[in-house]
Amino acid sequence: MARYTGAVCRLCRREGKKLFLKGERCYTTKCAIDERNDERKKGTPGQHGMNRKKISEYGLQLRAKQTAKRFYGVLESQFYHCFELAEKKPGKAGENLLILLESRLDNVVYRLGFANSRAQARQLIVHNHFRVNGQKVNVPSYTLKVGDEVSICEKSKATDSFKAMLEANSGRTVPMWLEVNKEASTAKIARLPQREEIDLEVEEQLIVELYSK
Repeated sequence: MARYTGAVCRLCRREGKKLFLKGERCYTTKCAIDERNDERKKGTPGQHGMNRKKISEYGLQLRAKQTAKRFYGVLESQFYHCFELAEKKPGKAGENLLILLESRLDNVVYRLGFANSRAQARQLIVHNHFRVNGQKVNVPSYTLKVGDEVSICEKSKATDSFKAMLEANSGRTVPMWLEVNKEASTAKIARLPQREEIDLEVEEQLIVELYSK
């Protein structure tokens, strides 16, 4: 499984916003771009990070695409495939794209607090720790539909590591479009998310313009 193996805090600095790539650390003052962090590195990475020139229209479009891609932790080919699917659906392509990305199994596992980060969610899914409608699914990009139920397999749920993680994430706010049963460690896709429910600060129309060139 191809994946990014570099420093993830560098990605947040490049986009100038929190992408929540390191789990609990992103909510503390240890975050590389948290304003409360006295040792945070200002500016974008690189030798000339503090001397960036005025960004062009193409640059704005590219940054929007990179922000969304890095937020969800997908590769370029996966991201473009989602965009192609989004274009074929009725409605706005940009909003459809974000809804498709939100509906990925790895994102839903993270949103439910069943993993500390999307990267960890992908790893846990690949190692067969989750079920969808009672069936084993080990594909992080699996697209969930309304009515699907996600659960932690019984053997995994009984481990100390899972118990500790679920306890640590018990206070995490679960989106309204997910119905979760914390006692049983299961959740159901009640409906598809609305754009205003997706906490990603990005102008998705810029992504549409970039791919429409």
